[in-house]
Amino acid sequence: MSEAELLELDVSAGRSGRAPATWGQQAIWDAVRALGGDSAFYNVKVGFEFPAPHPRAAVLAALADAVRLHESLRTRLIPEPTGALTQVLDTSCRVPVTVRTCAREDTAAVGGELLAELSGRPYDCASQWPLRVGLVEAGGLVRHFVVVLAHTAVDGGGLRRLVRDMFLLLDGVPPQRLRELFPATQPLDEAAYQQSERGRKRDAASRRYWITKLGQGPRRLFTPRGAPTAGAAFPYVMLWSPALLPAVDHVAATRGVSGASVLLAAAAGQTARLGRSAEPLLQVVVNNRFLPGMSQTVTTVAQEGLFQLRADHEDFGTLVRWVQANALSAYRYASYDKRLLDRDIRELRGRLPDLADHSCFFNDTREPELFRPPAPDAEVLPLARARELTRLEWPDESSPRTGVSFALGVDDVPGAVKLAITADTSLIPPRDMESFLRGMEAAVVEDALATGCV
Repeated sequence: MSEAELLELDVSAGRSGRAPATWGQQAIWDAVRALGGDSAFYNVKVGFEFPAPHPRAAVLAALADAVRLHESLRTRLIPEPTGALTQVLDTSCRVPVTVRTCAREDTAAVGGELLAELSGRPYDCASQWPLRVGLVEAGGLVRHFVVVLAHTAVDGGGLRRLVRDMFLLLDGVPPQRLRELFPATQPLDEAAYQQSERGRKRDAASRRYWITKLGQGPRRLFTPRGAPTAGAAFPYVMLWSPALLPAVDHVAATRGVSGASVLLAAAAGQTARLGRSAEPLLQVVVNNRFLPGMSQTVTTVAQEGLFQLRADHEDFGTLVRWVQANALSAYRYASYDKRLLDRDIRELRGRLPDLADHSCFFNDTREPELFRPPAPDAEVLPLARARELTRLEWPDESSPRTGVSFALGVDDVPGAVKLAITADTSLIPPRDMESFLRGMEAAVVEDALATGCV
């Protein structure tokens, strides 16, 4: 049994202001509204045990410094009558903090309950600051930390950088030193760039790239196979693969490519196998942190790039190298004003009703160079043996989507890579959803085995 205490952490900083929402903020806002359902589903969250416990005062002081460092955490979003958003940076804010006290042996379980509780409520982004925090205390010290943010404030990359900064602040690194180590563009400054001549040129070039691809790509990838399974609109299937964790790293090193290219190649290959074209389009979520000043930003900058597979490749190795070279165009043109792109697509549809099928989504959220969850204590198994431990599950949840054939997510989890797919079962029945994930795993693991991974 745990006891609860509710606090408000008052934080004051030096800057305030108003500006149009950034392209990332506006795109996430519009996407969540279009997807419908409970917007709390899209909250960005994490909970973890501290390696060493800390006094409550030290944790709250580090949290206050993090909120001062990252202006997105003090930013509200005000909808205008047009549907456009205005971002409002407040000089001060109050961060709600829930503290639970329990026995030491219960901290992990109580932390999990607290994460579910705090992440289960949507945000009113016009009146609320986009951050909630939970602390679990035992023996007078904080042992578990929970943070939940509105997706309009940060994406997965922003969350990882926020957690990194919290750890450094708790280790005694001064906030000014973090500014020097990790210079980051703030949302107000990002909006100013996007409204500038250079920003508008980037936006226009990205939208031209998209319109060209949508005019030339294959028109239909999947043949309807009847009505979706009753009561299971857009179900999920998840695959946990201990073998993929070393296999992706090995193939990336052996082929001279990134791990992201390895998994994108596997996903593109499976899309081509199940679809009606060897040259499918995929909307690939690009974190955009390669852009100037954005590598360390704690905000939402990820947007979709449009990637097209070209022709057949003789083996997985050649496919991976081709993907590495050719995905760069998709990444380059993945920063744009989504509302203007939607307008351009509507205009193109008026001239060309049968647009290329762009209903397949791929989102690799891993950043192993920044953070990889520690593996559970276990012996390192040979790759073939690790493959026998692959686990497939159908959780009891669904996420209805509009204009989506499938959406595939990739995460690093302790000791494994997790693949999760949701799909329109009238186009991709459950057996094909399973074979998609198993096919991705097989392509990577078999290439790793063939190139000397043991």
